Amino acid sequence: MPGRPVRLPAPADDATSRAVTAGLDALRAEVELPVTYPADALAEAGSAARRAPDAPHAPGERADRTDVPFVTIDPPGSTDLDQAVHVERRGSGWRVRYAIADVAAFVAPGGALDGETHRRGMTCYSPDGRVPLHPTVLSEGAASLLADEVRPAALWSIDLDADGEPVDVHVERALVRSRAQLSYEQVQERLDAGTADDLLRGLADVGTLREARERERGGASLDVPEQEVVRSDDGTFGLRFRATLPVEGWNAQISLLTGIVAARLMLDAGAGVVRTLPPADPKDVARLRRTATALGIDWPDALPYPDLLARLDSHIGAHAAFLREATTLFRGAGYRAFGTDGPPVPAGDDAEHAAIRAPYAHVTAPLRRLVDRYGTEVCLAAVAGRDVPDWVLAALPELPGTMMRTGRRVSAFDRGALDLVEAVVLEPRVGATFTGVVVDTDEPRDGRARGAVQLRDPAVVAPVTSDAALALGGSLDVRLDEVSVAHRRVMFVAV
Repeated sequence: MPGRPVRLPAPADDATSRAVTAGLDALRAEVELPVTYPADALAEAGSAARRAPDAPHAPGERADRTDVPFVTIDPPGSTDLDQAVHVERRGSGWRVRYAIADVAAFVAPGGALDGETHRRGMTCYSPDGRVPLHPTVLSEGAASLLADEVRPAALWSIDLDADGEPVDVHVERALVRSRAQLSYEQVQERLDAGTADDLLRGLADVGTLREARERERGGASLDVPEQEVVRSDDGTFGLRFRATLPVEGWNAQISLLTGIVAARLMLDAGAGVVRTLPPADPKDVARLRRTATALGIDWPDALPYPDLLARLDSHIGAHAAFLREATTLFRGAGYRAFGTDGPPVPAGDDAEHAAIRAPYAHVTAPLRRLVDRYGTEVCLAAVAGRDVPDWVLAALPELPGTMMRTGRRVSAFDRGALDLVEAVVLEPRVGATFTGVVVDTDEPRDGRARGAVQLRDPAVVAPVTSDAALALGGSLDVRLDEVSVAHRRVMFVAV
């Protein structure tokens, strides 16, 4: 799913905020991020937003599911709401309903708006806002699953057995109405306090079951610490590592479940686009085992990798170093499109996402990611027994390249934005000494050891050099030696 954005907590007109804004403007220009929408695309979006929620489909084609009490669960302040969820008991198992914003109801194939979404590929989040895939009149208005609003959706209904495995799946066009917009923190507080309703308790139960099934498959979810920008009472900026709440993992499992069943529908239909990741190189796995030994992490030969991850705590220095190293196993992610007149239907490892250990497709974030609109249309056609629309088949061959190209642009902006905020936060503290943990090592150059150090306060991961060898996972006192806001760079030296 799209990464968690780094946000400034509140707008301000001070020197620090102006430096961040200027730096972000320069970064957007540097990575060629499309900021303004063409007038014709905006006009199309405005016209689509004014249509009735069941247009352009024929009366009766869209089922009325407004009686289902969906809720949305997102970071606080989110307005581009792709998903609404409902979970209930069904015999000894469960029924999961997942309503996904029906973007195809608003974007005409081949139009100016459609062309602009292909140029953007995905929403780019920034500390000072967002550059949306779709104009905000849609992404934060008419197409967003906002509370107490009737909205068109692609509604997934997935029945699970007592172990959390899918036994039946259906997807249809529907009208839905979310009852509440909740934050992760609100849901976790209710679950912890015992005041959560049946829906939220069901989400926790199903999420826990799906996490267990993921580990059994050999899938892996990494709890790598996330950096978050904060502002203190005196107006100064800081950075901290944000702890991931259990409900975020459970909610993510609903999205993963939907992506897994969607991929199976596409593969059976012989058309679609799946998310792929090649298996880890055995040499990389062996290296990671040596890293665990060096860090004092007990990884018995008989313990599966996913079960090891479940035992780690990213707040422990050695564990944080290991988790950063573990991300190197998941390189080479991409997309693979296939259709009736295109490449053959993938099978085996070619169809599988190695981190999920199952075929997987993106269908749950169409407001923020282009490919999801096309995957959803394939699944709707497959379940209804109809041919996949021609406009979908025509676009499939180009989608992997479009998503990879725009994904690299967004990733470059994300990394640059975080580097910028780190530089702005640290600029007044050049010469100060900090204590951190070595989370990466590199080949020495010019007779000096090189690597990366993770500080806890402020929450920074930055390059470090040392006259002595760096011990991965070891505690290290470092001095802030250099900061360049213009180049978005900080450098530490060991002391």
